[in-house]
Amino acid sequence: MKTLVIGKGGREHAICRKLSESPSVTKTYVAPGNPGMQDVAVPVAISENEHDKLIQFAKDNDITLTVIGPEVPLLEGLADRFEAEGLKVFGPKKSAALIEGSKSFAKDLMKKYDIPTADYAVFSTYDEAKAYLEEKGAPIVLKADGLAAGKGVTVAMTMDEAQETLEELLLNGKFGEASATVVMEEFLTGEEISLMAFVNGENVIPLEAAQDHKRAYDGDQGPNTGGMGAYSPVPHISQDVIRESVEKILKPAAKALVSEGRHFCGVLYAGLIITDQGPKVIEFNARFGDPETQVVLPRMKSDLAQTMLSVIQGETPEILWDEQAVLGVVAASVGYPNDYQKGYVISGLEDIDTSVQVFHAGTNKDSEGSFITDGGRVLLAAAKADTLGEAQKTVYTELEKIKCEGLFYRKDIGHKAIERVFS
Repeated sequence: MKTLVIGKGGREHAICRKLSESPSVTKTYVAPGNPGMQDVAVPVAISENEHDKLIQFAKDNDITLTVIGPEVPLLEGLADRFEAEGLKVFGPKKSAALIEGSKSFAKDLMKKYDIPTADYAVFSTYDEAKAYLEEKGAPIVLKADGLAAGKGVTVAMTMDEAQETLEELLLNGKFGEASATVVMEEFLTGEEISLMAFVNGENVIPLEAAQDHKRAYDGDQGPNTGGMGAYSPVPHISQDVIRESVEKILKPAAKALVSEGRHFCGVLYAGLIITDQGPKVIEFNARFGDPETQVVLPRMKSDLAQTMLSVIQGETPEILWDEQAVLGVVAASVGYPNDYQKGYVISGLEDIDTSVQVFHAGTNKDSEGSFITDGGRVLLAAAKADTLGEAQKTVYTELEKIKCEGLFYRKDIGHKAIERVFS
């Protein structure tokens, strides 16, 4: 069969690579993709928002399965359109994807169905929000209600930071319509994990857990980003806690969506924090996480294409996993997640050892055929090894071979887990 992946980032590169490994897949297309994905997929010059063209391409090329990577086309109703045309698609309909598209919707859903999460309040007027902030104090978490490319969350440790963020969101409209409404949450402490599952209705098939690093700089300093690196498994989080997360969070969330008439079919992502009271939800996403996908899918031994088709058909496939660990480090443009420049030449990629997988996110090619930076998060290098420590050592050794003045990366991805395991 032939498959189509919609999107252009590192997550989509990882999905394409896994699909290309399937014995039943003869060809994988990616729209629009990027030049770095050509090792595993054929890029197609159709953007994520050109729904009619994507549907026509799927029909003209006898696509058996389409996988929608990013959140924006899901919330624009692309999965609805594919289903209406009788095309198999892995990704939730618009109504179910709202669990990511509106943080206030997600919080209200969790409150209604007793899914553990932080206390919160929702505001669309500055004066009311300011009064609430003065009542609660810092630290406090402020979130733009809508999509903000992973940059809409501020964990404000001081009142000054909280006040400034509130003004940016509600008075200055930092994220436009996405920040016209703001969710303010209590600050929770604990280890964070990312737990994804294949979902169809109330059928929930969990994937292996991962841990993401949101802050831009070493030591978890600097602004929140879309993610600067990740690893899987998460050895210092017990299987009991992960099972509890599935039973008390993922399964109830899937059931809640069905109860609300918002049947979910695709990947449900739960960003969790393990508190003294147990796991609680930080956020839900309606698709594969990025960069978690780049470290979870390489551990999957099962056929991704066949697994997705089974889920779509309402079956409960068993997923087999490699016990080895995978650790991935994001190389991002200097300045990210704020302003950055594009067009820096990236050299040394051809020198990376073949045991390390490089997933292209924000890359392009110049007129001479050289890779150049073309986004905030540019690429992710991931290594698999018997331990996280070995994987970390390999990744950082290979990353040193990449030369590009416009790139930076954290030097401590996985350190906390590795220190806990060996301490």
